[in-house]
This record gives sequence, C-alpha cells and structure tokens, in this order.
Amino acid sequence: MILAGGRGTRMGGVDKGLQLLRGRPMVAWVIERLAPQVGEILLNANQNLATYAGFGHRVIPDEIGGFAGPLAGLHRGLSEAAHGFVATVPCDSPFLPSDLVARLGAGIDGAGADLAVAKTGEQPHPVFCLCRTSVLPGLTRFLAGGGRKIDAWYSRLKVVEVRFDDQEAAFSNINTPEELRAVEGG
Repeated sequence: MILAGGRGTRMGGVDKGLQLLRGRPMVAWVIERLAPQVGEILLNANQNLATYAGFGHRVIPDEIGGFAGPLAGLHRGLSEAAHGFVATVPCDSPFLPSDLVARLGAGIDGAGADLAVAKTGEQPHPVFCLCRTSVLPGLTRFLAGGGRKIDAWYSRLKVVEVRFDDQEAAFSNINTPEELRAVEGG
C-alpha cells in the first residue's frame, strides 16, 4: 500500500505524490519500484482521488476523517487487503529498495513478529513496514481510543526491525519543494 493520504503541509499544501520528479509524479516512481514486489497495490489517498485512480490501482481513502495520519491509512489498507500481509511505503520516497518486501518478509517470518519495520543506522522508518492483517482489531481499538502515534501502537505488538544499512539513501523522502529541487538536480 502506498500512503498518499497526507496534506503535504511541508510541500506547501500540495499533494506530494502528484509532484513531478524528473517529469513523472512521485507516486509513479513508487508504484514502479513497489509493483514487482507485491501481489496488489492499494493507493491510500484523501484528495485527488480521480487522479490517483488514473494510475490503474484501487484508491482507498481513510475511514477516519481529518487527515489522521499514516495509521489511518494502514487501517484502511488492512481492512481492504486481499492477502495476509500489508506492506506500506510513503508516496514521497521514489527510490525505495527493490527488495524491501522480501527482506521485511524474511524478518517478520524469522521472528514470528506481527510487524517488520525497516531501519538504517539508529533510525527506524515506521512507514516502511510489513504487517500481518491480524493486527487490524488492535489497530481499530487504538484508533477508536484516539491513538495516532505509530510508536505507541507499535509498542503493543511484537515488532522486528530489519536492517537496510546497505541502502540508506533509498529511504530518503521528499518533503519540501527544496528537497524536490535538490533531487531534480541530482
């Protein structure tokens, strides 16, 4: 699932996934990298739904209103998934690892975990994760109770962190117009 449901505040209030990078919307780059790794792509978006639908994948907005954050997107993805696992990636990380899902899958299976999170150095990347759909009831309760922080929800699960130190740059995201211009020039 590609998380494109935010407001894009740091990008000047525009939809980050639709911003052009080297002539293509950032979400198109993410789809290209993620598609070979998964059996289905879901696009979590809360605005520009018709534009996102034009990418040829099912678009699912949050069920929780008010741009409630990535957990609201994950919640909707878990509710709609056709498989026993959901991988999430943000729409603003066009260079994500081409082996992300395989490595997260090996980590979650090896640890018998509920959720696998990518990590580089000391930095976990919580929106780059793979989780079992069986976590949905607990996430539903967490969100219904007003919870929004990923760390607080993770603390209730068996989580494994999967090292990606060999691909640290792959987790760079593009949050501002300046960052987008820097990548355009690179």
